[in-house]
Amino acid sequence: MIEAIQVEQLTKIYPGGKDRLPLRAVDGIDFTVHEGEIFGFLGPNGAGKTTTIRMLTGLAIPTRGSATVLGFNLVDDLVHIKKHIGVVPEASNLYDELTAFDNLMFAMQLYGVPRAERKARALTLLERFRLSEKRDVPFAKLSRGMKRALTIATALAHRPPLLFLDEPTTGLDVMSARNLREMIADLRREGVTIFLTTHYLEEAERLCNRIAILVKGRIVALDTVEGLKSAAMGGQSIVIELTLANAENQTETHRFEAADAESAIRTALAKASGQRILSINTLRPTLEDVFVRLTGLSAEIMLAEKGAKGGNHVAG
Repeated sequence: MIEAIQVEQLTKIYPGGKDRLPLRAVDGIDFTVHEGEIFGFLGPNGAGKTTTIRMLTGLAIPTRGSATVLGFNLVDDLVHIKKHIGVVPEASNLYDELTAFDNLMFAMQLYGVPRAERKARALTLLERFRLSEKRDVPFAKLSRGMKRALTIATALAHRPPLLFLDEPTTGLDVMSARNLREMIADLRREGVTIFLTTHYLEEAERLCNRIAILVKGRIVALDTVEGLKSAAMGGQSIVIELTLANAENQTETHRFEAADAESAIRTALAKASGQRILSINTLRPTLEDVFVRLTGLSAEIMLAEKGAKGGNHVAG
């Protein structure tokens, strides 16, 4: 399997000052990102997510460790890396006074897209990101959702095989966030590799092939969504709903946990002796359950830290 990103013992330490100690923002992390996948990088504020992106995109110099991006060495081949990646920072960085169309044209000029290809490529991206009707509107006058969509479109102007997305849906309303997630999923289907940070756990669960969870600069878990859930569950949970004896319209619900489903069901059936069973359901953990177990933080606390609004409810 081809690795789009390979990281070994990547570390970033910010020096201390007169009144503060050095900050170990990223602490010797190892991971790989496979070509064509969406790789989620999750963690609370200050965990080191954005610092990792800054190192992998050449905006920050690692203190130690190594990394290759698309086969290029991060230290020796940074110019090549920057030509072959797209970066969408947490805050949109386009030019307020330029129109949507002109921002795209300027980005293609910077990336060396042949002049003859630029206009057609810009119009295609505007259509794809549902911005055709806004082609002549200055960036400053677009809605927040449209700004994020245009920022992603601009990052794709030179057809990079690898895209870094740092909190792409933060602050968006539900429909804008949903539209953006659909576009991200489409990119994966086309073979674009995506490195995604997000505070929205449902979003990560829905989009990502694999997820790394970062706490205080260290990766504490890395697996597929199902793999993370299975590890967090540590067994099988069964929920059984019963009709109370001599009380036809009253029910009670019990939860049983065991090493495997058969044992859990056997225990549940023993509990139901003499009572009518209304339902037996397997209880599966969510990514939020995994996150809480590993970090001690709930999704609500994570969002409150971010001050995020709008896109935290996944629709569609």
